[in-house]
Amino acid sequence: MGPKVQKPVPARHHGRSRLALGLAGVTAAGLLAIGVIAPAGAAPKTTRTSQVVPLVVYSAQGYDKLVTSTFSKKYHIPVNLDDNSTGPLLTQIEASKNNPKWGLLWVDGATAFAALDDQGLLFKGYEPNVSWNTLGLDSLPKDKSYTPSGVTLVAAIVYDASKVKNPPTSWQQLLTPQWRGRVGMNDPSQSGPTYPLIAGMMNYFGGVKQGESFFSKLKANGLVINPTNGPTLAALASGQIELALVQSSAGTGATFTDHHLKVEYLKPATLLPGVMGIDSKAPAAEQAEAKLFEQYVLSPAGQKEMQFGDPTGDSLYYPVINGITGRKALPPLPPASVLQSIDPYKWGPLENAVNAWFTANVVQ
Repeated sequence: MGPKVQKPVPARHHGRSRLALGLAGVTAAGLLAIGVIAPAGAAPKTTRTSQVVPLVVYSAQGYDKLVTSTFSKKYHIPVNLDDNSTGPLLTQIEASKNNPKWGLLWVDGATAFAALDDQGLLFKGYEPNVSWNTLGLDSLPKDKSYTPSGVTLVAAIVYDASKVKNPPTSWQQLLTPQWRGRVGMNDPSQSGPTYPLIAGMMNYFGGVKQGESFFSKLKANGLVINPTNGPTLAALASGQIELALVQSSAGTGATFTDHHLKVEYLKPATLLPGVMGIDSKAPAAEQAEAKLFEQYVLSPAGQKEMQFGDPTGDSLYYPVINGITGRKALPPLPPASVLQSIDPYKWGPLENAVNAWFTANVVQ
């Protein structure tokens, strides 16, 4: 069943003042832990200690440069940002898991984090001190191994309303001759939002085999694969395809520059949280910095930067914090009857196998 997004949920903490106090508390504790400030009764430190280390952030978020830059300036913590697509970032983590090079991972899709958690690669037991709304509560793991920062949807169905007069109303309609060679989507080995889309379809159809059958038929009907949201939307703009299955933020952003474009959601659309996770093997100083970073991202200041750092793309997310509203251009969240959430701990461990199958049988 999907999340009860239409029902109010009591906040764990109350009021924005508590949110600000939570950030202040983590700031003091975090800076004390990494030696930037002195403990009570000690002489203030006038220079940085050797305990201050760069926070290495792996991120596929469009607003990450603004957020990490402001965080670094605000807290005087150096940040090394590796901005890349989700697939390559996860490949880097897998390749270096015995000697990790990262401190915090920030990408879309809880399934990837559940898989990392199952391997013992995520720091457990930390949750920022914030007031979660319903979407936030729905996205939290029980072991506190990762943290949601916002939610988008997969898949948005984007089309040119001046050319497509009768868009599909169900997923099964994509398999009909009417849509032969006219549908495009992303490659899950490159695009972070795409595996959750595939897993969501498998969940909807009843399992992996049933989902493989659907995508095999979709390929036989001329499915066009591009690496990520941008190239898939470019294929739509050029007329190569007429329906683009992409992340909701990318689809909504595309309508700002081409007013003929429309966005629809077929039932179900899968909730896709943006997620932050901390390396379990990182030095304690870097883990403290990563905790402070998560708390900052979820503060009013951090949320404002997320919403303005990529205004036609990733900034078009649905907030997970009470008191935070999305951008004015963001359309209302679809009804709960259209939405589904998937269990990341069921689908996360299947990601490598499903992506390998998709590459061998759909992409190639």
